[in-house]
Amino acid sequence: MAFLGLAGSATAQSGAYDNIVEYTVPTPGSEPDFATRGPDGALWFAESTSNKIGRITTAGVISEYPCRCAGPVGIAAGSDDALWFTGASSNTIGRITTSGVVTAAYPVPTRGSGPVAISPGPDGALWFTEGRGNKIGRITTSGSITEYPVPTLAGYPDGITEGPDGAVWFTEYEVGKIGRITTSGTVTEYPAPGSSPVSISSGPDGALWFSGYPGSSVWRITATGVITQYMTPTPNSNAQGVTAGPDGELWFTEYAAGKIGRAPACGLGLSGTFADSTLSMNFDLGIDRPANWSLSVTNGIGQIQPIPTIVPPRAFTINWPFPASGDVTVNSALSNDTGQTICSEYVTVNTGG
Repeated sequence: MAFLGLAGSATAQSGAYDNIVEYTVPTPGSEPDFATRGPDGALWFAESTSNKIGRITTAGVISEYPCRCAGPVGIAAGSDDALWFTGASSNTIGRITTSGVVTAAYPVPTRGSGPVAISPGPDGALWFTEGRGNKIGRITTSGSITEYPVPTLAGYPDGITEGPDGAVWFTEYEVGKIGRITTSGTVTEYPAPGSSPVSISSGPDGALWFSGYPGSSVWRITATGVITQYMTPTPNSNAQGVTAGPDGELWFTEYAAGKIGRAPACGLGLSGTFADSTLSMNFDLGIDRPANWSLSVTNGIGQIQPIPTIVPPRAFTINWPFPASGDVTVNSALSNDTGQTICSEYVTVNTGG
């Protein structure tokens, strides 16, 4: 039986990572929020209550700089090789160099709009969300700002990222939606069931990754709409900012725990159903490097095979003849040639009996 099968449907499913690493921010109670990859090869993040901008190397070394703003939340690398950040309480967009010098603070035209997240766009400008203003903003590297309204009232646009399709994607926290805006300002909205989405980022696996409530989780959504939830090791950590790092991993902040998390940027999009003596396992698999893919069921049935890079994710279904055996757990994992797990997911399926 071929391991890679024909395309098929899939549904939302939870999984778990076994190899998330966390780093403590030096300033107590700093409440780190959004994070981004910097032009210097480090990760940069906003400390919302300490009014600082943080920098962390992939080895875990952290530096902090005053932001000359109030309530920094979002941060992104601009086309000018500087970092740009939002001041939610000061209603400003700021600029900081990789040496930690703040060079500008631009006021947002809509008073009290509460700018949240910010992202580079495909047009060389920076795009940002205005949570209280219910708008999407655009700022050039010279400081010129344009604003676009979001169709759904009180949606509270939150996270934002450049997508793989030449548009900009954003989350709507209050109404559970994912939005898409073109560089000309046309907005489309899609439901994100089961989550109040916060931060969003394009992953190296060709999927979009976002953080959101309920729970302490990061989520993955593919172009086919398959959503997978991953719980963080620290309970009630309130995962916030998520971004792809220079090491090919996903990095995210944990707002309530004062930690920075790291996880592999790959996913299997696993779900399962049982009918007519057939166990159907649905996947939406994506990974940015070659790997070994394993699939097994609790009764010992399983197989493993090498796979190439799969970007964007590929949707397919595998059907196995299966006896009625009550609840069974399907496990699937991607690992490297040394046997180290890159990412893994599981699903429990009731097979009757």
